[in-house]
Amino acid sequence: MPAKQAQSRSRSFMRSVVQSESKSMTTSAPAARSPGRRVQSLAGFFRFQAKTRGYPFLAAWAHRVSGVLLVLYVWFHILTLSALHDAPRFDAYMKILGSLPFVFLEWLLALPVIYHAMNGARLILYEVFQNRQDEIVLKWVIGLGVLYTFLLGLFMVIGNQTISAPLFWVYTAAASACVAYITVAKLRTSGASIFWKLQRISGAFLLLMAPAHMLFMHLNPATGHDAQVIIARMGNPFIKLVDLALLAGVLYHGAYGLYSIGHDYILSAKVKTGVAVLLCFVTLVFAWAGLKLLLI
Repeated sequence: MPAKQAQSRSRSFMRSVVQSESKSMTTSAPAARSPGRRVQSLAGFFRFQAKTRGYPFLAAWAHRVSGVLLVLYVWFHILTLSALHDAPRFDAYMKILGSLPFVFLEWLLALPVIYHAMNGARLILYEVFQNRQDEIVLKWVIGLGVLYTFLLGLFMVIGNQTISAPLFWVYTAAASACVAYITVAKLRTSGASIFWKLQRISGAFLLLMAPAHMLFMHLNPATGHDAQVIIARMGNPFIKLVDLALLAGVLYHGAYGLYSIGHDYILSAKVKTGVAVLLCFVTLVFAWAGLKLLLI
C-alpha cells in the first residue's frame, strides 16, 4: 500500500502546483521591462517560490519541464536516425548537427538528461523506498548533475576517446537491470496501478541507461555520427537487444509522463481521453519507426 499512497500524494502535490500556477496567472501582467530586469525578476520569482513553497516544489516543476524537452528530443533523435539507410541524407544531417551551435546545444542537453535521471531517482527513493531525507538527496542531485555535465563537456572537447561498445553496455545494462529489479521487487505487492508501476520501473531502468547512452556517444564520436559505424554497431545482437530495451523504456516513460501532465492540467474527461489516445498513437508511430531502424 505505501506505493499506492505515494501515487495519491504525488497526484495531490501536483494538483496543488497546478492550482498555485492558475492563481498566479490571474494577477495583472507587469509592465514591459528590460532583459536585465526580466532576468532579475525571474531569479527573484524562483527565490520566492523556493522560500514559500520549498525546493521540492521547484524540483517537481523542473522535472516536468525537463521531461517534456527530453520527449521532444527522443522523437527528433528517432526521426534523424531513420535516415541511416540513406547515407548521403544522414551525412547531410550530421554535417548540420556537427556545427558549433548544435554541438553546444547537444552539450546543454546534458542538463535535462542528468537532472531528470537524478531527480527521478530521488522521487523513486521517496515514493517507493520511503526515503524522507529529501533535502540531502536534492543536494546530491545537483552535485552529481554538475559533475556529469562537466565530464561530458570534457569528453566532447577531447574527442579522441574510445571504448568497446559490448563491454560498455554489458556493465551498464547489468547495473540498470539490477536497479529495475530492486524496484520491481519493492512494488510487487503494492496496490498502485500497473501503469504507475511501469513508469517507476522504466524510470529506474533509464536512471543509468539514458545518461550512459549520451556519454557513450561522445566517448566514441564516430558511433553517433558515422552511418556505417552506427549500422555496424546495431548489427551486434546484444547491442540490438540493449537498444530495443532502451527504445521501449524511453517511449513508455515519456508517453506516461506526458499523460500525467495532461491529467493534472486538463479538466475535461473527454479531452483527457482524447489526449491519451493521441499519445498512444504518436508513441506507436515512433515505436514502429524505431523497430524498423533496429530490425531491418
